[in-house]
Amino acid sequence: MHVDVRKADDVIIVDLDGQLVSGIGDELLRDVMNELLAEGWSKILINLSQVERIDSAGIGELVAGSRLATRFGTSVRLLQVTGRVRQVLELGQVLPLFHVYDNEEEALAAFADDAAAAASGE
Repeated sequence: MHVDVRKADDVIIVDLDGQLVSGIGDELLRDVMNELLAEGWSKILINLSQVERIDSAGIGELVAGSRLATRFGTSVRLLQVTGRVRQVLELGQVLPLFHVYDNEEEALAAFADDAAAAASGE
């Protein structure tokens, strides 16, 4: 598993590449999420477009990371969940727990819309 972290405006994008499975990707994702939360980021977008495979440990880490983030007031959303990964997340009934976007522009716009709504008191 390879992870790249980049910034787009006030959103941190975590690009995952490889297998999000026990002993490989799950621990790496946990470490990255913990670091981002410790740094105080409030908007995290996890890009799954290059994830080839996910297992129960990977699913567990996505859910646990999202729950922890919520306690910190951080929003975690998913980007480009495709193919086999989408099937596994659907079977595990995980997708309804997240906002899921098909492209980065749509996701960034949604974060911005949510921030504008919060600022105006909606």
